[in-house]
Amino acid sequence: MSIMLSRNSRRTVLVLAVALLALLVPAGPGAAAVDRLSQLQRDADALRDDGTTGVSVRLETPHGVWAVRSGVGDLTTGQPVPTNGFLRIGSTTKTFVATVLLQLAGEGHLSLDDTVDTWLPGLVRGHGNDGRRVTLRQLLQHTSGLPDYIGDVVPDLSAAGYRANRWTTYTSRQRVALAVKHQPSFAPGAGWEYSNTNYVLLGMVIKAVTGHSWEYEVRARILRPLRLTHTLAPGNSPFLPGPHARDYQQFEPGGALTDTTVAYLPFDADADGSMISTAADISRFITALVQGRVLAPAQLAEMQRTVEVPADRGFPRDTRDGLGLFWTPLPCGGGYWGHSGDGFGYLVWPATTSDGRTTVTVSLHSRPGDESTATRQIQDVTALVDRALCSARRSAASM
Repeated sequence: MSIMLSRNSRRTVLVLAVALLALLVPAGPGAAAVDRLSQLQRDADALRDDGTTGVSVRLETPHGVWAVRSGVGDLTTGQPVPTNGFLRIGSTTKTFVATVLLQLAGEGHLSLDDTVDTWLPGLVRGHGNDGRRVTLRQLLQHTSGLPDYIGDVVPDLSAAGYRANRWTTYTSRQRVALAVKHQPSFAPGAGWEYSNTNYVLLGMVIKAVTGHSWEYEVRARILRPLRLTHTLAPGNSPFLPGPHARDYQQFEPGGALTDTTVAYLPFDADADGSMISTAADISRFITALVQGRVLAPAQLAEMQRTVEVPADRGFPRDTRDGLGLFWTPLPCGGGYWGHSGDGFGYLVWPATTSDGRTTVTVSLHSRPGDESTATRQIQDVTALVDRALCSARRSAASM
């Protein structure tokens, strides 16, 4: 006997069958995916609740891509953070620059043991600084002891100071000249201290070796081959392409938020931190890098040869520094590679597992004016990264 069902009846039967199947079949990868998305959203919301105006997170695994956002991308209009919008990536720029240096070393154009004076004779001199004693490897790994120029180009850390000085431009040579007016932190190779001056110098070395700017070499060697079509080095252009969230900086505890979407050119325009990208492009780059698709094995091994980062420098516990890449341990074992970047009103935190199979990028679109809140937000970010990468590892192990 045949029974003819109406369209609505057939739909009802199908819904009931799916529901029954869900009761009979244990939770599998689909349920794990839902749990992972829910946890990402909870972690993004926690950052919003901790005072961040806008948050976006992108997680890529062999089983799919998850993206969440929280808060707003514009305090005036209330518009949400754009999906995969353009981001200032700050010091994540350093990983691109380090990659070019290592490619040049692999091609025999330079040696990591060359001194700064080999390529930039006489530039680093004064107050105990001596480019004849500093190697390119030490620049890459922040063991040069050279002073950081950043304090010299932020004469007034306030909303008024940001507005007054954000259009001021410096050449790389001028930035280095400001830095070497100060005493070095330690003798070359005798310690570790993060200094943006190191990478300004590396950008100049690229120009001296190749005859091209570091931006040109990054485009030719990395952006085009990997088809990173939403990544750019804007130089002294201070504007973000659209779509993008607006960035906000609180310059004093409890103070008003200042829109800092326009770059602060004194430190947002050189090889130490000027690039713009998207979470998808960052993920593609760092994945290709760790998987050995950008550097030859010998150069990737050099990049991943690390030194200890002192515990009092604001990095997660037991972080180690390679050449343009940091390694951070995970609570579930192993660790991840990445290089965060930040500036007035923004922070980006990309991280990929040692095999490059799972990558997460967290973007914050405001920064607080008090140290305790800033520390708490960084702890929120690192907890999010830990949970995301460890969850993906557990999921892969259960497959």
